[in-house]
Amino acid sequence: MTELDCMPEAPPWANGCALDLPLPCLGCAERGPAPSAARSASAAPASASARDGAPPAARRHDMPRERLRKAGPAALSDVELIAILLGSGLPGHDVFEVARSLLAHFGSLRAMLDAQREEFEALRGIGPAKAALLQAVTEVARRALAEALDDKPLVDSPGAVEDYLRLLIGGRPHEVFVCLFLDARHRLIRSEESSRGSLTRMAVYPREIVRRALMLNAASLIVAHNHPSGAVQPSASDRRLTRVLRETLALVEVQLIDHLVIGARETFSFARHGWN
Repeated sequence: MTELDCMPEAPPWANGCALDLPLPCLGCAERGPAPSAARSASAAPASASARDGAPPAARRHDMPRERLRKAGPAALSDVELIAILLGSGLPGHDVFEVARSLLAHFGSLRAMLDAQREEFEALRGIGPAKAALLQAVTEVARRALAEALDDKPLVDSPGAVEDYLRLLIGGRPHEVFVCLFLDARHRLIRSEESSRGSLTRMAVYPREIVRRALMLNAASLIVAHNHPSGAVQPSASDRRLTRVLRETLALVEVQLIDHLVIGARETFSFARHGWN
């Protein structure tokens, strides 16, 4: 709005000043805005909202989606990606605050994806539907990684094997022992959880693993277990188990290709370290 709008009857010299100066004239400031100007100013926010078709909170929620379309998902923060997954917060809960509280509670994306339904539902702003959605996302990712292992020799895809195992057991709060049974061409026959323990110990029975390998007609296998602490350096009992398992499997002509120790971010391979 210019001074020409607010002073329709101004003298010619005032019009000349108004064209040169960006500030309102003193007379306009003293008299206040004309009624028509006041109506325009009060209508402006409503017009902007009408153009968006959404309240300010919803527009803020649309921002990550717009950035994702323009720059791709890698450009978004963890909080923004979680907010997009959640879609909206429960009544009285902003979706961005819910996303932040999820990360703060679990400490990492990996720990969040490994959480159980009861853990999600215990948090404010997460109901049964959103808890189910988050668990479904994790399962989709696991199955996608498992598909990447199908119909290809796993000895040729060590990175894919480690990615799959990290997502499968890397964030578990207790120790888990997993066996990947392979055929003669090193293709995956089946992935099974053989044993589950506590935070620091677990009982693994080589005889049962050998029996299962024979039942599945496996020619070789890869075994793995996680360290909930995150440190992947094998313990003395890990080394002893690896030695016993290799020797026991060799008696029935089944090859142990590798024993992997899985952490949230790192992996230790007995085969790459010369089985030491």
